Amino acid sequence: MKSDLHIHTLYSDGVFSPEKIVDTAIDVGLQVIALTDHDNVLSYPVAKDYLKTTERENKLEIIRGIEVNTLYKNYEVHILGYFMDVENNDFQSMLKNQQQARVKQTKEIISLLSRKEGIKIKFEDIKKQVAEGGSIGRPHIAKAITNAGGTSNVMEAYSKYIHDDSPVYVQRKTVSPQDAVEVIYDAGGIPVIAHPHDIDIAEKLIKELMQYGLRGIEAYHRKHSPACVEYFSSMAEELGLIVTGGSDFHCPNIMNGQIILGKNFVPEWVYDKLTEEKKRIDMA
Repeated sequence: MKSDLHIHTLYSDGVFSPEKIVDTAIDVGLQVIALTDHDNVLSYPVAKDYLKTTERENKLEIIRGIEVNTLYKNYEVHILGYFMDVENNDFQSMLKNQQQARVKQTKEIISLLSRKEGIKIKFEDIKKQVAEGGSIGRPHIAKAITNAGGTSNVMEAYSKYIHDDSPVYVQRKTVSPQDAVEVIYDAGGIPVIAHPHDIDIAEKLIKELMQYGLRGIEAYHRKHSPACVEYFSSMAEELGLIVTGGSDFHCPNIMNGQIILGKNFVPEWVYDKLTEEKKRIDMA
């Protein structure tokens, strides 16, 4: 099955609606997609309901997923989850805490921008960039700074204001990767560490997270070179973990006009291993 197991929508920092993701996925020949917005699962029912109206329902399977933003010893670690019971109390509590932390961080940054830099931004200017109930974050703050005339472009906003050394930046008080993994696993889901190439302590952390229920490594990712894919695939095999992958799609590639959804060449067996793992967890 041709799959893309890492996709973002307007419910976090993606630019496409869930409906457009569905249409695009079918158009590029994908058979399975996972919607993995940051810290919420709201896009899944929207996409599922839309797919039922398209007369192409048999062409695409949609997996409920999530990407949880966590912090560990000043490392930002992202944990993907698949097939969770989203009504699970601990899972619901984690999402609520994550959303509250995002709002608190954003409001504190807005206050500091006004006080220290004279850049006036309203919370609503940030909130309106995502779908109702979606996850606001740094990309939305950077865009609001630019829209307010604080910088000439979003990249400048990041370099000046959206980093730990900036006098107006406040780090988000977020869940630990250990807790995120445990909550996803206890909710019947498959926890996977996302794009581990970003973390120079990946191997040590992966081994630790296995004690909390980590079941996979995202080896296939657009940032991963072939050597990197081989390295993390071998690690997964050695540790008895599954391999997953996806485009980590946020927006079309503006430089060459391409839609990069599904263009990460994830092997077709990845989906089979994911579903086998779900059956194993359900039987445990």
